[in-house]
Amino acid sequence: MEQRPKLEANALGLGESITMGVAGTAPAYSIEITTSTIIATTGVLSPANILVCGLIMFGIAFAFIHLNRLQASAGTSYSWVSSIFGRHLGFLAGWSLLVLCCVFMVSAMVPAANATLLIFRPELMNDVNWVTGIAALWLTFISAVLVKGIKITSYVQIAMTVIEALILLAIIVTAFVVFPQAPVREFSWSWFSPFSFTPELFATGTLTAIFFYYGWDVTLNLSEETKDPSRTPGRAAFWSMIILMAFFMVFIVIVLMGLTDEEIQHFNTNIIFAIAEKLLGRTWGYIAIIAVLLSTVGTVETQMLQFTRTMFAKGRDGALNPRYSRLHPRWQTPYIAIFFIWIAGLCLLFLSSYLDSINQILKDSITAIGFQISFYLGLTGFACAWYHRKTLVTDFPGSITRVIWPFASACLLYFIALYSIPTFDVLTNVIGIGGIAIGLIPLALNRWRSRRAT
Repeated sequence: MEQRPKLEANALGLGESITMGVAGTAPAYSIEITTSTIIATTGVLSPANILVCGLIMFGIAFAFIHLNRLQASAGTSYSWVSSIFGRHLGFLAGWSLLVLCCVFMVSAMVPAANATLLIFRPELMNDVNWVTGIAALWLTFISAVLVKGIKITSYVQIAMTVIEALILLAIIVTAFVVFPQAPVREFSWSWFSPFSFTPELFATGTLTAIFFYYGWDVTLNLSEETKDPSRTPGRAAFWSMIILMAFFMVFIVIVLMGLTDEEIQHFNTNIIFAIAEKLLGRTWGYIAIIAVLLSTVGTVETQMLQFTRTMFAKGRDGALNPRYSRLHPRWQTPYIAIFFIWIAGLCLLFLSSYLDSINQILKDSITAIGFQISFYLGLTGFACAWYHRKTLVTDFPGSITRVIWPFASACLLYFIALYSIPTFDVLTNVIGIGGIAIGLIPLALNRWRSRRAT
């Protein structure tokens, strides 16, 4: 009997896993490109939106933690939903993750290239060829690191995250010293109250806020490569969420206190640069760009990890071609899956160079990604609640994190996604809904191939 391929075990500890979870959400990048959108949508209720979305995500995090204890798998949502609800829904859950990783990865590479040029050659920022070329170089660098093994990947990620964190910490501390002396908006605890939302405002704002948190679940994708795989990834996910909720709410408060509506609109996707420049001068503005650059590169790395580990798990199970589960004989990495996403990324970058407005594509992509995140995370929440449903009778206190909270979070995610569909433009619908629907094609082909094999 052929032995199932296995990733490198016992490579990551708790600290490395937490770093991966925090870096997966790209704190600086998320703040930079999403803050102006969420403030334009929900205004001073933005902190409440971040808080509520964090609580929703905690319900899903508990679902991941409990399901991982049952089955530690690189396939996470794909593997768990397949086991509980069947292979078809499981395939689509995994497919949704693959699609949104591609969309996010490519949309993030362009800002990374722009940030690089802004630091070294700002006069070339509007040159499409230079932007595409630099983005391709970053993508190639990250792919090479991933192939070399999970340990070196974690070292690179830790180095980038530590530098990013120190820069952001300096900005946060300075902001809380300076801005309260003459705030643009007086701080109010009402900013954190969720009771002022209308259903439409809640749905629209939360779909954007989801984007802030997306990526923490990479810790579970790496469970097969983690020490004590049934416990460490879950603990890392928990502490990642605590750190991220605190950071995002603090920074949103800083933006509301320190920048006017006109400044937020003007700087748009350069919010951290605006804060740093206003507090410490233009030099620190450029230092802040370094934090955003490192955050962007770091999150692309984790997106590629999620993509390749999900593809690996699908290939191992026969849901995709088994070639994607092949491991490098020396580094124990799914090198064919990494090569695939590298080539696909280069092709998508080349195509994006012909688009009229990268900023518009980025905005539409954020909303579309929010829909896809809701789809696969919601399915995972429902799967956990269904599997543990008997604990409602046998262990009610335990059912709070196994059934009630995950189920409520999943319901809210689906409400947000479905309620927002009529507000999507054509491009958002094509990317968000069409990206999931197209997964029916490989699903059908896989079923046909399986029938032929039997």
